[in-house]
Amino acid sequence: MAQSPITTSPLEAFLTQSDIDGSPAWEFIHGQAQQKPMPNLFHSRLQRNLVNAINAQTSVYEAIQELRCIVPPLSPVPDIVVVGSDRLPEADGPLQGAPDWLIEIRSSNQSTLELQSKILHCLAHGTQLA
Repeated sequence: MAQSPITTSPLEAFLTQSDIDGSPAWEFIHGQAQQKPMPNLFHSRLQRNLVNAINAQTSVYEAIQELRCIVPPLSPVPDIVVVGSDRLPEADGPLQGAPDWLIEIRSSNQSTLELQSKILHCLAHGTQLA
């Protein structure tokens, strides 16, 4: 009996690349690897302050900056994800599935339509607030 060849999905192939978690991170959106724009000072401070404010208010959820999510067939890296503490992976690695909340801070050179598409995909797969 002949064995069928093992095929790898484009998402799986993307995730095996060693440089996807550099700075700025790479995302896999609609079949293409795309590097996130480099944030400016305002963007970075806003991101940090939002994470600190959210984490100061709850211990049931955790806000995390730039956490890779695996939401097939996409692998977004939102600016901030908020995830129930019980859903966080035990080992270092990406979040399997959509975050409970996600926050994107649009950079001036970033497409609003691309952000909306990523957000809508996550909302369709379990994200409650974006």
